[in-house]
Amino acid sequence: MIAKSLAIKVLNAALSTGGDYAEIFVEETRSSSVLLENGKVEAVGGPLSYGAGIRILKGFGSVYGYTSDLSAKSLTNLAAQLAGSYEGERQIEVTSIARQKVKKINKVTSPVIDVPIEERIAYLKKCHEATAAVDARLVRIVDVLSAARKSIQIFTAEGSEGKEFRKIEERARLTMTAMASSEDGQIETAYKGPGRFDGWDYFTNVLDYLGKSKEIGEKAIMMLTAKECPSGEYTVVISNGWGGVLFHEACGHPLEADATSKGLSCFAGKIGEQIASPLVSAYDDGTIPNEWGSSDIDDEGIPTKKNMLIKDGICVGYMVDKSHGRRLGMEPNGSSRRQSYRYCPTSRMSNTYIAAGKDDPADIIKDTKLGIYVADFGGGSVDPTTGEFNFSASEAYIIRDGKIAEPVKGCTLIGKGNEVLLNIDRVGNDLQLGQGYCGAASGSIPVNVGQPTIRISKITVGGRGGKLE
Repeated sequence: MIAKSLAIKVLNAALSTGGDYAEIFVEETRSSSVLLENGKVEAVGGPLSYGAGIRILKGFGSVYGYTSDLSAKSLTNLAAQLAGSYEGERQIEVTSIARQKVKKINKVTSPVIDVPIEERIAYLKKCHEATAAVDARLVRIVDVLSAARKSIQIFTAEGSEGKEFRKIEERARLTMTAMASSEDGQIETAYKGPGRFDGWDYFTNVLDYLGKSKEIGEKAIMMLTAKECPSGEYTVVISNGWGGVLFHEACGHPLEADATSKGLSCFAGKIGEQIASPLVSAYDDGTIPNEWGSSDIDDEGIPTKKNMLIKDGICVGYMVDKSHGRRLGMEPNGSSRRQSYRYCPTSRMSNTYIAAGKDDPADIIKDTKLGIYVADFGGGSVDPTTGEFNFSASEAYIIRDGKIAEPVKGCTLIGKGNEVLLNIDRVGNDLQLGQGYCGAASGSIPVNVGQPTIRISKITVGGRGGKLE
């Protein structure tokens, strides 16, 4: 962390050539993880990193640089070098900095990073035992418990009085992978990765970690006998929770201001227009207490918000950061994020989800005569400019006569985000969130995806199993 007196010098150096906004982002991150493979400890420990990033805005222009040297000389030299990107005379002289009060919505007791290593190892051994007990055909089981404490100090200046913000983020994540092998050498893998902006009590007393450990073993074994998925255009039902990754990738990214402000999004200029079925409302909400993607303030010091993106099918908002908000003529709404001080911040998702509807999930399945049920997703790709995507399902089934039937593998969903939104014809009442990391221009950040059970009336399904009958 740095003193206010030094921050004033650095901000003034940054603003010396006419910049109208300057920012210093100081960060210290301590990480710790424990990895077990087949019940044996393979890796323990984690790095300590620290540094600062400096950004200057002038109109629509933006320049950014960073350093791991927090000395006065290093920071003022970096600020001066960045200021050299602009030509002009000083418009702002910072004379003072006022510490800002930050409302704490994420309260953590017993942070996982402070739990003794021996206790974390014992916890992971229980996970391994629960998975291994499922079947002897499970040949590789990897359990990882990772934790991080991130201490952040932000200085901003748009006038003579600067502002200082501080926050501490405590996150931990349990990742479990099970690999099964058949007699003929076929390999199938199952995975779970629950995470939380929370402490040890959540992972030991709230999270059903033994149940999830058993579940991944069962799913890996089940997929050994799954048939190839059929291909064609079908009705598809997508499960709640991690099923929301499709919305996150195909629709969430195109609603971020860094894409919409440059016209590089299929939803650019669509505020007030229908982009989804009237059954669909969607939010990005960084204020949900202790959720994986939550934060008290964003990485520009702005309080996080519950931002409505879609209301009854109408596009009503974007996720907006300060720089791209200028291009859009919109105020930033707590959506600026970055992986670390090494990255310039930009508009990013936090906890992004389709809101719950009125349908009973069981009725959605019952009312689907023939189709595909996607219970979980693996990898995928999307072009935010066009909304075109393809996503592979890691767990999928055939729906026959209103019932979930045999499992299938090799299922891929192909389409466009805007078309998928319009083709949603059923929305369940079982909203759930799923944890992951999202990679983009400002690095890899923790995010929640989410949705209730939804039905897409028609979407292209790729597979090698022929026609669905």
